[in-house]
Amino acid sequence: MYEQYWSLREKPFQNTPDPRFLYLSSQHEDALMKLTYVVAQNLGAGLLTGVFGCGKTLLAKVILKDLGQQKFCTAYISNPLVGEPSELIRAIVRALSPQQLPEKKTELLIDPLLEKLHNILVDNIREGKENIVIIDEAHTINDTRIFEQLRLILNFQTEEKFLLTLLILGQPELKSKIEAIKPLAQRIPIRCHLEPLGEEEVAGYIEHRINVASQGESSSGLRPTFDKEATKIVYNYSGGIPRRINTLCDLVLLSGFAKKIEKIDAKFVESVIKEFNLS
Repeated sequence: MYEQYWSLREKPFQNTPDPRFLYLSSQHEDALMKLTYVVAQNLGAGLLTGVFGCGKTLLAKVILKDLGQQKFCTAYISNPLVGEPSELIRAIVRALSPQQLPEKKTELLIDPLLEKLHNILVDNIREGKENIVIIDEAHTINDTRIFEQLRLILNFQTEEKFLLTLLILGQPELKSKIEAIKPLAQRIPIRCHLEPLGEEEVAGYIEHRINVASQGESSSGLRPTFDKEATKIVYNYSGGIPRRINTLCDLVLLSGFAKKIEKIDAKFVESVIKEFNLS
């Protein structure tokens, strides 16, 4: 709606995990390096925690994009809230293999599913492909049996290597849940944590996303520029959480277009917060 007014190719502040828009703050760059190392060196498992909206899912998407589809088979589980542990294993099996699973519940018991998963992992390795399983929103898991299943699949290995890499993502409380299950915790050699962005990082974040959304467009038109005080208001409102930054900045550009604003200053950002009753 407002893209043409601001000389943008696309909207810069969508709350979707598009790898092109990843802003590599020092902590995001560190987490990306460490988790990529987990995969590249076949270390078995990695843990990424952080407050809601800080970029965990986006970081995982970037890792998958960088790895490419030719050398890896991936299972991305975005909602691990299941009634039975077997349902999670079933979801992983379906993601890693196009083969149809039987529908009879008697054929979907956990032991046969684990055996099937093991066979799929071995077949993929023989075909020259590594296996990656990403469990997002893992802090929502309250059934310890599910964590036990994650521990069990980390036992799938040969004498030389793990048959899969498991990346577990979630909010900060996930760490204590995993620590309570020592056999699983001991199998996770690398752990990363994302904090909200600092004030200077928020300025860089906004600029980065606008630059990505502007690529290919003429630079002669009006370009959205948040001055220093406007950025400070965005930081104070968002607490440095990217999801909240996106929500506010998107509405700032929308309102700026509607009111034909050319300069984005603190006063205007404050008016948008009030206009849209943001809290």
